[in-house]
Amino acid sequence: MKISTKGRYGLRILLDIAIYGTENKPRTIREVAINQEISEKYISRLIIELRKSGLVASVRGAAGGFKLGKSPEDVTILEIFEVMEGPINLVDCVNSDLACNRTKGCVPRVLWSTINQSVREIFARYTLKDLIDIHKANNFVEIEYCI
Repeated sequence: MKISTKGRYGLRILLDIAIYGTENKPRTIREVAINQEISEKYISRLIIELRKSGLVASVRGAAGGFKLGKSPEDVTILEIFEVMEGPINLVDCVNSDLACNRTKGCVPRVLWSTINQSVREIFARYTLKDLIDIHKANNFVEIEYCI
């Protein structure tokens, strides 16, 4: 299983907005792009999915940008990855819609399903707030650019 750049960058965008944005000053795509070293064009594409899902909200106007659409403690990592990538499946056959005709007697599928469920539970256990707390606890360097 591999998390694509879409999933990883979606998480980084949300973390950036959560850590550096405020109610009074939402984050612009440009600020996130500079801080996260991701192209503005790519962020613009990803932010559409984040906004549609309600994970971010847009603020219009001269001081506009993006803020979180939900409290960080209400956003699980599983939700972020599934918004960005679709359902988390170790192999296609763990999703009953994609199961093959061998499903009923497939021993490896039991293993895949167990592992898949464990991965989903771990992603569901962690929230955006947990990652913000890790950021603060480890004194990660906060990058702020003034333009």
